Amino acid sequence: MAATGMKLIRAGALLAVLLAAGCSAQFRNHGYAPSDSALAGLTVGRDTRESVAKAVGAPGTTGLLDDNAWYYVESRFRHYGWQAPRETERQVVVISFDKHGRVSNIERFGLEKGHVVVLSRRVTQTAADRTPFLRKVFGNLFSG
Repeated sequence: MAATGMKLIRAGALLAVLLAAGCSAQFRNHGYAPSDSALAGLTVGRDTRESVAKAVGAPGTTGLLDDNAWYYVESRFRHYGWQAPRETERQVVVISFDKHGRVSNIERFGLEKGHVVVLSRRVTQTAADRTPFLRKVFGNLFSG
């Protein structure tokens, strides 16, 4: 009788540990954005599309209306228990090219309280022409 009681206690303890482990948050990264150290190896005005692809990899997305920019998008999702995954962070790296195919600008964008903000920029140039696209990229982060 005592042995059966100990088995039930052990089984209950094991079940409690498994339930607690199932309720801990899990994180998953999706996409790719080059690190600042990888981008440091690029030189504005010298590097071309080919050298950028060798140094940091091919982009996930290129410009929508023209091929003057490469977009790298990285997201982080939080999975918690039975709830649907929730995106908690998103970064976009934009590498722009001039008409000769050389790098003209390198920018990193993130979110601050639901608004797109510039985290770093290599050349002082406005991103106004890319704002609608960036709004689409960041748009669904806080929806739902």
